Amino acid sequence: MGFCAFKEGLVLEIMLFLLMCSLLPISLGLDPSPPFLFGTASSSYQYEGAYSSDGKGLSNWDVFSHTTGSIDDGSNGDVAVDQYHRYQEDVDLMEAMKVNSYRFSVSWARILPQGRFGEVNLAGINYYNRLIDALLLKGIQPFVTLFHFDIPQELEDRYGAWLSPQSQEDFQFFADICFKSFGDRVKYWVTFNEPNYLIPLAYREGQFPPCRCSGNFGNCSEGDSEKEPFVVAHNMILSHAAAVDLYRNKYQNEQGGKIGIVLHCDSFEPLSNSTADKLATERAQSFIINW
Repeated sequence: MGFCAFKEGLVLEIMLFLLMCSLLPISLGLDPSPPFLFGTASSSYQYEGAYSSDGKGLSNWDVFSHTTGSIDDGSNGDVAVDQYHRYQEDVDLMEAMKVNSYRFSVSWARILPQGRFGEVNLAGINYYNRLIDALLLKGIQPFVTLFHFDIPQELEDRYGAWLSPQSQEDFQFFADICFKSFGDRVKYWVTFNEPNYLIPLAYREGQFPPCRCSGNFGNCSEGDSEKEPFVVAHNMILSHAAAVDLYRNKYQNEQGGKIGIVLHCDSFEPLSNSTADKLATERAQSFIINW
């Protein structure tokens, strides 16, 4: 099946939890009518497969996973769970689980194989239209994430993607196409998924593409672990701002949707009431999410 492979017991636990969530407002004497969205989520590289089908370009993760030594067991996302071909089965499974929302990311390279330096791939647009329509037909609200770690390799090759301020123009161009193509039906948009999780792994420790690091942070052929994470964060924040500004000024009034960002957050508590422990907690929080 093109979906998460749950053990039977876990499926029953999930279904029981969903039932409890649906009954909770009634048991508390609350009005059950306000909508409560309970859903599933995925990212394009981990789910879609079809990595070179129907005009899709290479992404940074396609190139990374095909490079010898990048993945311990040599696996890749060429097929993944094949959602590109089996999305209807996945939607049917979501309906059976009684979820009413599905968050998925759009493959940038499937829509713009060469970024803004090439043509729009209509086959990619059509795939997401089919997926969105299939979800809505089952009463499932689509939440669309524009960036979940994968970017056209073309942009990496030209100027280092997020290391360049040109990435801001790239992202706004990509977002505009998505808003225009899907915004009549998509009412929930995410610009970036957990950039504060991605950036240290990609540009400080060198574990994720483009595998850049320096010094004691990792074994990379190039990079600057002390500087580049903040350059990339700066460009991503401004890219987020550009996309939000575009949506609010050009599309939101007519389409009636919402737009935001998803951040990775760990919670910290001081070990004691000492000033030193409280300050340590503040520093930890600053390095995780505040920046």
